Formats: sequence, structure tokens, C-alpha cells
Amino acid sequence: MENSNNQDMLGIERLLSVEERQIRDSVRDFVNAEIVPITKQHFRDAIFPEYVVKGMAGLGIFGAHIDGYGCAGVSPVGYGLIMQELEKADSAIRSFASVQSSLAMTAIWLHGSEEQKNHWLPLMAEGKVIGAFALTEPDHGSDPGSMTTFASPNTKGWILNGEKFWITNASRANVIVVWAKTPDGIKAFILEAPVKGLSVSEIKNKLSLRISSTGSLAFENIQLSNDSILEKSKGLSSALQCLNYARFGIAWGVMGAAEACLTETLNYTMQRTQFSRPIAAYQLVQSKLADMYTELSVGQLLAYQIADNKRSGTLHHSQISMAKYRNTQTALDIARTCRDLLGASGVLDDFVTMRHMMNLEAVNTYEGTRHMHQLAIGKHLTGIAAFDG
Repeated sequence: MENSNNQDMLGIERLLSVEERQIRDSVRDFVNAEIVPITKQHFRDAIFPEYVVKGMAGLGIFGAHIDGYGCAGVSPVGYGLIMQELEKADSAIRSFASVQSSLAMTAIWLHGSEEQKNHWLPLMAEGKVIGAFALTEPDHGSDPGSMTTFASPNTKGWILNGEKFWITNASRANVIVVWAKTPDGIKAFILEAPVKGLSVSEIKNKLSLRISSTGSLAFENIQLSNDSILEKSKGLSSALQCLNYARFGIAWGVMGAAEACLTETLNYTMQRTQFSRPIAAYQLVQSKLADMYTELSVGQLLAYQIADNKRSGTLHHSQISMAKYRNTQTALDIARTCRDLLGASGVLDDFVTMRHMMNLEAVNTYEGTRHMHQLAIGKHLTGIAAFDG
């Protein structure tokens, strides 16, 4: 929440280092000056604001969690705060940064050769190269292990065929990390775009994440060199490593969206007068505000705890699942309640709440639905997998 006594009852601000506060404040200033003023129109037009990329790169946002290779190397809390401030503006802005950083750059960082890392990561950190992460397919969303995209070895390297769906940055990416089956299992490949045999289709008429560039990719007999493979990628677990970086960022980011909704609604209820009193003076309204603020605070502490665990090397993927599903559902619940308290005004895009609410419907689904993460936690608790794979 904002740094005031009445909106930081648990003293969360005191948990942050001086450097982490500086990171948050610099991103917050940039977002408020450059992104917040244009989100309403870009949401209406369903267009990503290309001109913010340079500013984001200048702040060291892309690959901020990576040490070296031209990246900032901030703490887990610092990275989380970046995601939180970006999502206060719009989930699509955080999604763009997350795909660039937590997915595409992380895949190269974790699974690529030194040559690949030295070549691609500095360019991506500077925003000169935009990345995409191609894992999900039309018939295989929550079950990526059943993918049908296939890379066949030949004398020149690999021949890639298949299709990917719901890919952020699909039409904008210069480099795409493609996950495909091979005779030796699932591997990741670097695909430079555009290239012969690659077809890109933008997904139109979305009611959520309208600012995000989302599309499908079709690969038809694309020739890849041997240098394109990320040699350290070994099976679906390698892809899931990257997804956990993204889910970590989501757990932080959605708290920013929830905070934006709650701040707007608190201000509205203090100013809106009915029956000669501000509606914030009524018990029912205060009860809802108190519940939302409490849930937001718990979510922020959960995000901080997984960051602290990451910093100490004790973070388990089930903890990320807990934070992703709990915080996204909490943020969505807060947005819905705020929309209700805003009354008829809440359906107007002059208010940010309903835009956040629609975005959070998608965020609640991608990077693993609530139920998928519940099963991951269930497996951790019982030792029994309630799902295949």
C-alpha cells in the first residue's frame, strides 16, 4: 500500500531495504508518469504501447533478477516490487515484462550456452530484442507434456513443425524460445523471427489483457541450426523452472492490481455522499474495506515470504503455487468487491477497477489455473499425485 500509517498497518515498509525501496519508487515514478496516463486509451484500442519499452529497459526492468550479462541482478524482493508496480498500471504491462524476463530470458540464462547467454541477454536487457516463450498449444494448455510440436534432427540441425497458442509477444518477438518434442525428449530451441516457415496470427477481440499482444504461432518445416538448441534443457521440468520464475512475479504483480482497485475505491467511498454522509461512514462499506485491506496485507506478506525463501535458497515450487493461486484469487475477489462498491461508476473505464478485474480473470487462468496449483500443494502435503505427469 501507499506509505502512510493508515494504509500500512502491518509495517510492511520496514521489511524493505533502502535499495529495494529505491527500486520500487523509481519504477513507480516511471509507471505513474509514462504508463498510467495512456492505459485507458490503449486498452480501448487493444494496442501495446511500444514507446514504453525503452524506458523500461532504461530502468533495468528486463531480466532484473539475472546477475551479469547486462542485467541488474536485484534481490527477489526487488524483482517482486518491480512486478507489483507494473501491474498497478495494467496486468498486460507486467505480462510483457514477465515474458521477456522470467520466461524468455530466464530460459536462455538457465539452459543456454555461455555463447547464447552472452549474445542474447544483453540485447534483451536493453529492449533491443523482444522475446516470446512458446510452450502451450491449442489442445495442450494445462497439459504441455502432451505437446505435438516436434523437432526432427537432420544433417543441418533440426526441422521444426507444430503450432503454439496463447503466446504473449507472438507478433512482436525477435527471438522465440520454442519447446518441442525430439527423439530424446522435450527440448528448447531459439528461433529468430521472422523466418521462412513461421506464421503468426494475432488473437483478436479479447475482453481481458487487451493491451497485451497475444497470438498463435505455426511452424512448417523450419530449418534450425544445431546452435539453436538450448543444450541444458532436459524435459518439461526445464520449462517449469522458467514458469516458476513467472509465477513468482505474478504473485507479487497481482497485489499491485488489487492495491490500485482498493485505493481507487477507498477514495471514492470517502467522496461519494448518500443520505448526507460519505458512503465510507456506513458499516457495510467499512466491513468490505476492512476485509479487502486485510486480504491484501496477507497477500503482500505471502509474496514477501516466498521472496525471502528464494533469497535464502529454501524456496520450494509448492510455495510458489500457493502464492500464485492464493494471490491471484484474492486480487480478483478484491477487484470484484471494489467494482460493486463503485456502483454504476464501476463499469466506466474512467475508473481502473473493472479493467483490472477483467485482466485478473485471465491472470487467474494462465501460468497454471487455481486447481492445478492446488493439486501441486496437495501432492506436497500427501506425497500422492492426483494428476498424471
